[in-house]
Amino acid sequence: MRTLLLLLFFATLGSLPTLAQGTILQSLERSVPGQGQVVIHQDARIGALIGREPIYAMGSEKNVLKKQGYRIQIYAGNNTSKAKQEAQEMETQIKEYFPDLAVYTSFNSPRWLCRVGDFPSIEEADVMRRQLKETGVFKEVSIVIEQINIPLF
Repeated sequence: MRTLLLLLFFATLGSLPTLAQGTILQSLERSVPGQGQVVIHQDARIGALIGREPIYAMGSEKNVLKKQGYRIQIYAGNNTSKAKQEAQEMETQIKEYFPDLAVYTSFNSPRWLCRVGDFPSIEEADVMRRQLKETGVFKEVSIVIEQINIPLF
């Protein structure tokens, strides 16, 4: 009996977001005298997503969303240990000049790469590219299209 009650409790608890979803959409579309009426035209699949947990990329942190965007490549070497060291030195220099800028150093066969930033638009990436060039330290900088991390607050 106790197990049945617990099962009913958790089943009810699991359906609360669905109930809230209907309430939210219905409350937006209700007619209020003197204030007009909101009509929502959307695909039913969008309504089904409201109240659900976001889908994250495999291996990613739960506070980061992946999307197509731009990064700035500041180093591309070959597959030697010297290139690895140079990529890591670039990472250190970036952290000195721009401590808040995300740095991604990786080995993508056959070369070591050092890329910075998570920019949703090419305009934002271009502003940072210019700032990097102005330092005089980072000479070969270019904007590349890549999967970026968008922090969720």
